[in-house]
Amino acid sequence: MKYRKLGTTGLKVSVIGVGTWQFGGEWGVDFTQPEVDAILDKARELGINLIDTAECYGDHLSESFIGDYLSRRDRESWVVATKFGHHFHDRFKRDDRYSAEDVLTQLDASLKALRVDYVDLYQFHSGPDSAFDNDALWTALDKQKQAGKIRHIGTSIAKNDNLHQVAASSSVGSEVIQVVYNRLDRAPEQGVFDSCLEQNLGVLARVPLASGYLSGKYKPGATFAQTDTRHRHDPEATLRKLEEVQHIQAHEVPEGMDMATWALAWCLKHDAVTAVIPGCKNTAQVESNAKAADYLSSNHVQAWTEEQAG
Repeated sequence: MKYRKLGTTGLKVSVIGVGTWQFGGEWGVDFTQPEVDAILDKARELGINLIDTAECYGDHLSESFIGDYLSRRDRESWVVATKFGHHFHDRFKRDDRYSAEDVLTQLDASLKALRVDYVDLYQFHSGPDSAFDNDALWTALDKQKQAGKIRHIGTSIAKNDNLHQVAASSSVGSEVIQVVYNRLDRAPEQGVFDSCLEQNLGVLARVPLASGYLSGKYKPGATFAQTDTRHRHDPEATLRKLEEVQHIQAHEVPEGMDMATWALAWCLKHDAVTAVIPGCKNTAQVESNAKAADYLSSNHVQAWTEEQAG
């Protein structure tokens, strides 16, 4: 495993993290605690130390799985990141809650679910500019930092080209940007990443496998169960993505290299990206994800990264 400093936070994170939206039950699989334990144990065995979750992944369900795990392991060996701003009423219905008062309630609920005294990174979760521009919110969060409940603050931007929130990061005390970035969605390259580099912000690339489409497992025409969040994706857009994936697999992925591993390494080659946080449903996927770190300095991958950069 390889590690990088997360912007100005001083945190040293593995370049591969564990995204945990799936633990909330929105990806067609309901998890048990032993299954979550196995995934996180495998991640730690492979040197992964970054867990990213959110209050709305199953209405604190994902956090509760992680909290049960951490209560029986060494919490200090993990960098735990969660988010605020939403409340789910069931798997697919949520409302926005970004007021300072609501966020403090959410923070306490997250700490309780995670069974920890503090979170390493607390992130504004895909909110509109009107919520982001509320000074009272950032004042409240800063007070929670002073109280020791939060170590660092971040922003998970909803739109990949939201330069307003990224550019204002330093002024509100946000040290990390989380953004969708993958081979099918390169929007952050058009300004957002430049701002991150200028401010020395840590960058977490979420959805690095494009909701699993870049895993190479799905062919054009694939369908998903109603309990899988991808069932709600526009069918025509899904078809176009899977057709593009086939082209990428045929013309860009080195022969004999797993496509998911390639896709993660592709993201990590950008200078702005600190780490990727792919989801994983089993230990085999954790192993596949972790292998991407092996290719960051490999000569036989350098050719395709230089080609993409050019």
